[in-house]
Amino acid sequence: MEDARNFANIERRLHGGDGQALQQFMSDSPWSKQAVCDQIQDEIGAHPALQQGGLLILDESSNEKAGEESAGAGRQHNGRLGKVELSVTMVGLAYAHPATGTWVLIDGALFLQDAWFTADYADRRQAVGLPVERGFATKPELGLHLIRQAQARGFPFELVACDDLYGKSREFRAALDAAQIQYAAEIPSDTQVYLQCPKVGVPRRRHTHGKPPTRLKVLSRQVPHEVRALAQNRATTWQRVCVRNTERGPLIADFNVRPVWTLTERMQLRRERLVTRRDADGRLTYVLLNAPDTVPAQTLMERSCWRYFTERTYQDAKSELGWADLQARKYRAWEHHTALTAAATWFVASVKLKWRAAYARDPKLTRQFELEVLPALSTANVRELLQAVLPVPQLTPKQAREAVATHLVHRARSTASRLRTRRFHEDSE
Repeated sequence: MEDARNFANIERRLHGGDGQALQQFMSDSPWSKQAVCDQIQDEIGAHPALQQGGLLILDESSNEKAGEESAGAGRQHNGRLGKVELSVTMVGLAYAHPATGTWVLIDGALFLQDAWFTADYADRRQAVGLPVERGFATKPELGLHLIRQAQARGFPFELVACDDLYGKSREFRAALDAAQIQYAAEIPSDTQVYLQCPKVGVPRRRHTHGKPPTRLKVLSRQVPHEVRALAQNRATTWQRVCVRNTERGPLIADFNVRPVWTLTERMQLRRERLVTRRDADGRLTYVLLNAPDTVPAQTLMERSCWRYFTERTYQDAKSELGWADLQARKYRAWEHHTALTAAATWFVASVKLKWRAAYARDPKLTRQFELEVLPALSTANVRELLQAVLPVPQLTPKQAREAVATHLVHRARSTASRLRTRRFHEDSE
């Protein structure tokens, strides 16, 4: 199906039904979304080609909503639209393996604004079936929970990459570091860093009257610098590097790598590596990494660019696999839809991995097209091939009439039910 891939339309196309069975399976059936995500992670971890060199990418993705009754719906920033709009937002965890060109959605959590946990939303929480154990959590807190779950399962990854929404959280980065997880976290341009390690402590008491100081402060004379000021400084040296070959040609940019010191909310000092990237159009990107000093600068530059794969994951999930077509209100429906979307991304990735191993690239084609990298199979390619071998069945005239009649009956019953409810409330008043 090309569009309108909601539960009712899928069932009508496949079986000529009215959509009620699939709607029940997705909205009410008590199967576990987490069990699906755990199995995806187990299968990825067991794949021979994915044992080393993989990373986790934490990002969010929003889908526009027409009404406020869906689980998680609220006016919030929608990155896809570039503005505040009525949307639902997922904090998603993707897996990428740059060497094999693999990207998979492996888990996700629905972000719920704090209004959802107020008394005014009590009826709405019950209507969508929000679990009573769900409480408010920030997006970095949800992301950290997803990462820790994957780590606890022994899922193989070498790095966590994230955008500046997560990277600007000093506590989030410190928590990853405490869990011995390496990260490449984008940060905003106004992030302040120290170029030399400052001295932090409790100031000595200067007066005999009043309470003695207890809060930690920077005691030395070092001053912090905004990372954009460092990039704009004429003394900053740049190194032009080809990070990787892509289908659009080599990815070349200017980089600066330097050690910096940052402070957590609790005034704890942390040493990180700042990688600043300057593209040909002048756009600047800032990434903090907690890699050991033994990791060479070239590796840091490459890792700072790895978040690209999350764009591919979400684009495939929405455009090719129908994740953005969800039309359901219940929390469980959202979880189930996300789980099956994740399973679909892993199915496509596993097919590409299998064919990659079975059918070696012909070096003659590389020379013929004068390319260093030949195009790889896309999710759209796999879906097109599936349409040929698993075509959507064509309903007979009888099946079509029965499907339409059943649909009309359900609509009539639904309208009658709403009218009875309205009359009941009017009589009660």
